[in-house]
Amino acid sequence: MPKIKHPFYPIIYVRGYAMTKAEIAAAVSTPYMGFNLGATKARQDWRGDVVRHIFESPLVRLMKDYGYGDIYDKGKEMQGPIPAKSIIIHRYYEEADTDLGSGRTLSVIEAAQGLHGLIMKVRQQVCGDDREALAAFKVYLVAHSMGGLVCRCFLQNPQVGTPQSRGLVDKVYTYATPHNGIEMAGINVPAFIGIWDMNNFSRPKMADYLALPAADRVDTLNNTFDPHRFFCLVGTNHKDYEVAGGLSRRLAGEMSDGLVRIENAVVAGAPRAFVYRSHSGPYGIVNSEEGYQNLIRFLFGNIKVTGILEVEELPLPPSVKREYNKDKDNVRASYFFEATVAPRGSMTYKLTERRKETFSAVFREFDEMLRPSKTELGLSRFPVLFSIFLDTKLKAKGSRSLVFSIDLAVSTTGYEIDRVLFFDKHIPGEYLFRNTLSLRARETATGWDLRYSLMDDAWGESARKEIMQDDQGYYIPLTSQKGFRGRLRLHAESWE
Repeated sequence: MPKIKHPFYPIIYVRGYAMTKAEIAAAVSTPYMGFNLGATKARQDWRGDVVRHIFESPLVRLMKDYGYGDIYDKGKEMQGPIPAKSIIIHRYYEEADTDLGSGRTLSVIEAAQGLHGLIMKVRQQVCGDDREALAAFKVYLVAHSMGGLVCRCFLQNPQVGTPQSRGLVDKVYTYATPHNGIEMAGINVPAFIGIWDMNNFSRPKMADYLALPAADRVDTLNNTFDPHRFFCLVGTNHKDYEVAGGLSRRLAGEMSDGLVRIENAVVAGAPRAFVYRSHSGPYGIVNSEEGYQNLIRFLFGNIKVTGILEVEELPLPPSVKREYNKDKDNVRASYFFEATVAPRGSMTYKLTERRKETFSAVFREFDEMLRPSKTELGLSRFPVLFSIFLDTKLKAKGSRSLVFSIDLAVSTTGYEIDRVLFFDKHIPGEYLFRNTLSLRARETATGWDLRYSLMDDAWGESARKEIMQDDQGYYIPLTSQKGFRGRLRLHAESWE
């Protein structure tokens, strides 16, 4: 039996930022440095209704569901052979603990160099001198918060590690990582604030350890790693982040997880999902069902589906339409696009949810989509609603199909006529389009049979229509009685 069986590679967890000496001591005092905490509560929806749901932690679930194990034995870390299905914790904070180390906190570069050494050690422990195993060896990196920056430093900075060790990384999954730094009250952490190493989140310092040119944004992998294999899970619940007595969530603001702004939590070009979770705590993003379900599908799944809404017609209220007919350049409008995706059988989680209530809906201006010639774009900038990963091995028992739903809504932020907001006829909460789609994917001898139904019009388990195809791929036509017209373009591809 081969030592390594794709896709079950070793998983290295890289924890996030510990600010004070007390937090560092608490982190290093546990075997899994927080990745084993689990949770007993889940927020049901944006109103804050709480349901009891036992989530045992991502580590326990990986052990129970996929047969992974830790590398501890008789109170010590194993130094000899370990199986490929191993979970390893990068314990870079031990050096900062006075009981286990010198008390000096490692820099991001030093922690990244330690990650290089750990990867090479794990490779030797798993493979030994087995040439076939050495050729097949890969590793997954899973990181929370600053841990994602440690991973990026290792991958991006040519002075860290080696091309060989960087080439062993197959996929990277980050929870709530400030890929473009941390901002409080709209201001990026200044580079001169060295207390507790908070300047690790200053963009000038980040550019230095990520080997990037100085710029307003540092959220690029800079062609050092394939962004399609780098997943970003973004938290949208700032309310439940209790650090610093709630001061952090007040300064970070509504469009954040309580610490990291939504716009700063992704890498350019990378797949991402948005979940109603805070940066950490009882409703934190790491120890959540949402985090785990996205993780296992990204690491072990075999299908990737991306949904893009191609807008053809955005209706205007009759009174605004009259003004538009008089002078098309006199009317301005912007829109929210909401999308929530959940697989069949999920009761306590969504794979991704972008909603107005959590300040995570996609925002687009009218001209960006339907009059790109009036912008600097040149081409229509249609909203990418989601990129989800699916696993045919997770089909419902007895089913031959993958089934998931998409709750889709389009609304306007308001209308501007003659540069003045048009309030008189605007009704808050009015949607141009709203419906829930049920999609079924069944593999056949000749390919995939894709079908859908609109669940506002019929039961989701009723007979479905065949998804349409053109020279650009699959799409579902969408219309409303108000005059909205568009297509949900679906790009389905094999995911190793």
